[in-house]
Amino acid sequence: MMRLEHDFLGELELPFDAYYGVQTARAVHNFQISGQPLNTCPDLIKALAAVKLAAARTNLELGLLQQTPGLMICRAAEEIKAGAFLDQFPVDVIQGGAGTSTNMNINEVIANRALELMGRQKGQYQFCHPNNHVNCSQSTNDVYPTALRLALYWVIGGLIDQMKYLKNGFEEKSLQYADVLKMGRTQLQDAVPMTVGQQFGAYAVTIGEDVCRMEEAGSLVLEINLGATAIGTGLNSHPKYARLAVEHLRQITNLPLQLSPNLIEATWDTGAYVQISGALKRYAVKISKICNDLRLLSSGPRTGLNEINLPPRQPGSSIMPGKVNPVIPEVVNQVAFDVIGKDVTITMAAEAGQLELNVMEPIIAHSLFSGIGRLSRASHALQDLCVKDITVNRERCLDMVKNSIGIITALTPRLGYEAASALAKEALSVDMPVYEFILSKNIVAPEVLEELMTLEHLVGPWIPPQTD
Repeated sequence: MMRLEHDFLGELELPFDAYYGVQTARAVHNFQISGQPLNTCPDLIKALAAVKLAAARTNLELGLLQQTPGLMICRAAEEIKAGAFLDQFPVDVIQGGAGTSTNMNINEVIANRALELMGRQKGQYQFCHPNNHVNCSQSTNDVYPTALRLALYWVIGGLIDQMKYLKNGFEEKSLQYADVLKMGRTQLQDAVPMTVGQQFGAYAVTIGEDVCRMEEAGSLVLEINLGATAIGTGLNSHPKYARLAVEHLRQITNLPLQLSPNLIEATWDTGAYVQISGALKRYAVKISKICNDLRLLSSGPRTGLNEINLPPRQPGSSIMPGKVNPVIPEVVNQVAFDVIGKDVTITMAAEAGQLELNVMEPIIAHSLFSGIGRLSRASHALQDLCVKDITVNRERCLDMVKNSIGIITALTPRLGYEAASALAKEALSVDMPVYEFILSKNIVAPEVLEELMTLEHLVGPWIPPQTD
């Protein structure tokens, strides 16, 4: 069965059981872009429902809605906020109109569910109208960005949890391998010794720094423009509406939301999204670098560095038997590339705002939600399927230290730079481990060299003996 609805463009047939209405149907027809409907972003729908609930409670308090439709709007919004009717949000996440199709989708679903609760049929909008009642005192231009900010705050919290999970994983590896000596490298050349624990500990620290940056960026979205209506002047809203609506939304979400001090500026400003995107890019760059390191350190196994072993997750070749690839670091690299690209998209969309509104917020929203979701899953996979089960080849690491001219650096305070450089040059020309070569030169006594080769002297600051 079908039902007939109309807007100022004309009439349209809709499935009789659909809770969405004519404007949603037009948007579905117009925006077949990403193939991802709004219901793939349940946090955004939950946030939209929270905003509509706050608006309805405020309008009831101010006497702008009659009790029956107002209370039924609240009940419908609460149901959607709890996860009901997700399948009734078919509009593509990428859309023209600055989010109007998204706002009308939830207005229509709430209106028709409210009508149902009132014992009416869907589409009998004279009793509860998507615009007149559900959208009372509102505009897409304050509803959509407010909901976007709420949803971003929630999903950023999830990302931060996964970042901390990965950070803790590297901290555990740092403690586990604190005593394993290995060579540090700069510019892919031997540098000076360090421990595997120090290397993993540095990864933990850099992720911890990004946790702080992500928390700082996420806090920016707690400032909202609810009550701004079309351009920030509050047209068609009660003088007390903005303050009361934000208070209700605080109670509904348990978040310390603040009303923007200048609603005109807040209606077009997208600076918070740019900063969040920058924090996402920063983290993506960092974990991609770490994954590059893990791939290098595990390379081989017979012809590469082979200092660490990544857990084997799947056969690595359809032609080469026994080959295992670092597939988890590889997929995290690719996620990082995607997030870095999305940062460019968000930057251009933020810059494209004109006059009193930025109409490009849907692509900003899509890019942020997509990037945050993928980084969250990638962080979890990196820890759960890779870092957690990394093992270290202790003897291989030690052999490379003893065979590297990098250990000669530890003799520099004793020999002086010139003599140490000459020794290093000669060591490279002979076919024997550098440690043994140094012993053969009788430059220092074996017990002195042994002392110099300890972890205490090789991987941290110490006071060298005086030159004779």
